[in-house]
Amino acid sequence: MSPGTVGLALLLLGVLLLVSKLVRVTWKLTQRLYLPGSIIGGGIALLLGPDVFGRLMGLLADRGVAVGLTERAAEGGLFGVDVTAVWSSLPGLLISVVFAGLFLGKRMPRLREAASLAGPNLAFGITVASGQYVIGIALALLVLVPFLDVPAVAGALIEIGFIGGHGTAAGLGNTFAEVGWAEGQDLALGMATVGLLSGIIVGIVLINWGVRRGKTTVISADAKRTGNEQAGLVERDKRTSGSVMTIHPSSMDPLTLHFGLVALAVLIGQLLLMGLQALEQALWAERIEIMAYVPLFPMAMIGGIVLQLFIDRFDRDDIVDHHTIERIQGLSLDILVIAAMATLSLSAIAENFLAFALLTVAGLLWCLFAFLVLAPRMMPTHWFERGIGEFGQSLGVTATGLVLMRVVDPEMRTPAYPAFGYKQLIFEPFFGGGLITAAAIPLIVSPQVGALGMLAFMGVVMLAGLYVGLVVLRKRRREAARAPEAATGTAS
Repeated sequence: MSPGTVGLALLLLGVLLLVSKLVRVTWKLTQRLYLPGSIIGGGIALLLGPDVFGRLMGLLADRGVAVGLTERAAEGGLFGVDVTAVWSSLPGLLISVVFAGLFLGKRMPRLREAASLAGPNLAFGITVASGQYVIGIALALLVLVPFLDVPAVAGALIEIGFIGGHGTAAGLGNTFAEVGWAEGQDLALGMATVGLLSGIIVGIVLINWGVRRGKTTVISADAKRTGNEQAGLVERDKRTSGSVMTIHPSSMDPLTLHFGLVALAVLIGQLLLMGLQALEQALWAERIEIMAYVPLFPMAMIGGIVLQLFIDRFDRDDIVDHHTIERIQGLSLDILVIAAMATLSLSAIAENFLAFALLTVAGLLWCLFAFLVLAPRMMPTHWFERGIGEFGQSLGVTATGLVLMRVVDPEMRTPAYPAFGYKQLIFEPFFGGGLITAAAIPLIVSPQVGALGMLAFMGVVMLAGLYVGLVVLRKRRREAARAPEAATGTAS
């Protein structure tokens, strides 16, 4: 593949992202749904790709219409085979960049501080994530495997597609291929798209319901968002800097420095992965292999944590700016999503549509149950604001949760944001693209654990999350509430 083709593929992605932003600014439906530009651009690229535009051109070629043009388009869509080949390789690379920067530039909090505020959110998030595995694997064993001839690893698709999202689904492409079910990545990407759309659409419906029923504590029924906010534009008087110049450009551009830090975190993750794979081959590979299937991105996240601990210890001048890291992550994630959707195989989803639909509906119903039934009982205060963020993440990754929290708490008056953020420090290394997500597929296919073993393990994790959230933390809150009363009575 020539360098010119790679350059053209990247330029086309940039143009598609610009077109998607224009669509968001001008089309009211995308504004009401709060659709990210990358999803809009990915949808456009998918329609112009081989499975839609290409098939249409193939039908025209069969009828002898403009044979030269239509035959070329029928093979690779409007953009051609070479460009889509470049796009297909990008998600697996860029997801490591996104995860490597999750903790860079943010001082690691004390464990007690994070646990006291984020404990309920963490218990809720673990319950929902492990429950997605329980429901998915149980559905796979009872229905998908015996009746639809779908492998048991399909039981992991709900958590991979919903909480993991497009990036995780794309990053696990090689893992799906290595276990002999390459189309699983297409189903995971399809579920990520459905989950993101469902998270936003159902989330907005739930917010409207919560406002009318008085469940929210910040916004009221007459609250309205401005046209610019719905279009995804920042009002002139509310605009802030996207990053901070922490070093002088005469020595090095600040963006260059931060890109180097992200690259170093990814390389640390690569070394950790290689070391663990070598250790596995030396000690237990003959009995069970896990690290051989683990992708790079969860290790890149650990590499970012290791690097941030080093930065906390030695960076006396606060040179690392998390906002700049976020800009790098944002660019990577936008390109990742549009490239993943552009190369999504609709034929693979069509061939497994019933399994896809069953898993999607089951996952959505579980997330709704968790929000409407469990969240009010597990969250100590502001359950709606805190729960809607968790609901958004349970269906459409972290960004969806942040979008929904922004709607119900635009000025960050509730503890929803810090609780959600602290919870991510403990939650992300394991679920939503973390170690458990990465290890789920190899564990399900391994003869030592298998689908039943994974189902039992996730069932225990789910019950533990429920017990901590519904019993332990509620008991501690009641004891803490009684303590001031007892102290007042003693003083009197």
